[in-house]
Amino acid sequence: MTTSTSAAASRLGRRGFLAGGTLTAAAALSALMGNTAHAAQGRTRGDDTMQAPDNGGYGPLEPAPGGELLLPAGFSYVAFGHTGSVMSDGTPTPGKHDGMAAFPGRDGMINLVRNHENSQGAAFGANSYDPSAAGGTTNLVFDPRAMALVSAYPSLTGTIRNCAGGPTPAGTWLSCEETFTGLDVERPHGYVFEVPADATSPVDPVPLKAMGRFTHEAVAIDPSTGIVYETEDRGTSGFYRFLPEDPQDLAAGGRLQMMAVKDRPQYDTRYSQRPGTPLPVEWVDIADPDPDSDDSLAVFKQGHALGGAVFARLEGAWYGDGSIYVNSTSGGDAGLGQVWEYRPRGTSGGQLVLVYESTDPDVLQSPDNLCVSPNTGGLVLCEDGGGKDLLRGITPDGLIFDLAELASDNTSELAGATFSPDGRILFFNVQTPGITYAVTGPWERGAL
Repeated sequence: MTTSTSAAASRLGRRGFLAGGTLTAAAALSALMGNTAHAAQGRTRGDDTMQAPDNGGYGPLEPAPGGELLLPAGFSYVAFGHTGSVMSDGTPTPGKHDGMAAFPGRDGMINLVRNHENSQGAAFGANSYDPSAAGGTTNLVFDPRAMALVSAYPSLTGTIRNCAGGPTPAGTWLSCEETFTGLDVERPHGYVFEVPADATSPVDPVPLKAMGRFTHEAVAIDPSTGIVYETEDRGTSGFYRFLPEDPQDLAAGGRLQMMAVKDRPQYDTRYSQRPGTPLPVEWVDIADPDPDSDDSLAVFKQGHALGGAVFARLEGAWYGDGSIYVNSTSGGDAGLGQVWEYRPRGTSGGQLVLVYESTDPDVLQSPDNLCVSPNTGGLVLCEDGGGKDLLRGITPDGLIFDLAELASDNTSELAGATFSPDGRILFFNVQTPGITYAVTGPWERGAL
């Protein structure tokens, strides 16, 4: 980022700052799409045509002070919110840290809402949705001046496998259960729950049933329409949208739909796709989003029967510059992952475009969560592959680089990457043993 761009960004309010970032991020993915198509024209796999020069402007990764992370020179980190550490109300911090978002708090503080992907077990706080479910969310208050955790609280308890989710324009977090149960239990699972970013105790756990009961992963909201886009994390999965009756009150109900490729019923996006080729789409109604069934594919089957498209393990989702971007963790001919863009057109159609498909695990393997830098619009992708995972960056020119790596042999999933509202701090989680990191450094030196 140039000095003039940095100065201009500092004069923008948060809303304008983020809007500027989304414009550039869309350009970054468009450039990535162009680079992918260019690299596919007679080039061999494993070359460096997709790699950013000088590792995105940051240089190679090296041991950072403290020894837990490999970061570019000049970057540092603090670790906090460890599994088992005592929160402000005396409750031990649950483990399996996952999706997360950062929000502006009072007096310059940063509010973080963090998912915990635990399954069965005792609920870790009061007011639980299901006393025998160990997942949920915690809210953390972080001081960016002192680079220290100030306080932490249970905020949603008694849910299962809270994997990802997404922030809302109202300053809340939608936490998604990556699981499914039938209705023959006291508390069915497979829902989305809403958590205010400033909660200091467990909220009333209200399942947003109209948004569907299936194996949820993430959500992204189009602020111009209030439409909520939802991903499903299964080998055969769908891409959904929720049209709320009241965008300010998601609990008021609405209509759930599944994406279909126009004139190509039950289109399979998992194989034999070409980057940059637009596919016209439409949406089919899900008549019963909360079916009386113990079939985890009950919602998917409704949409698929009407021509709905098939994806491979849809995970992270993000809105930018009028488009929705989603990661397919195991999509593509090599099974290494795809990045898709949905371009809405009006309220009934639009286009689906493959932005990138990985053919080399050394470049990108199994992209999961993603976020955008409010500084430049560059992207951060969290890997969740079979080996050692990294945080990868994508430059505004559409080139990939390494951003962070664990210094140990730990092969745990990396998750929850999110920037502070001012773009100065990158937060992310290591799922096992359960740690949150806050990374700072000379972002202006490179692509983020």
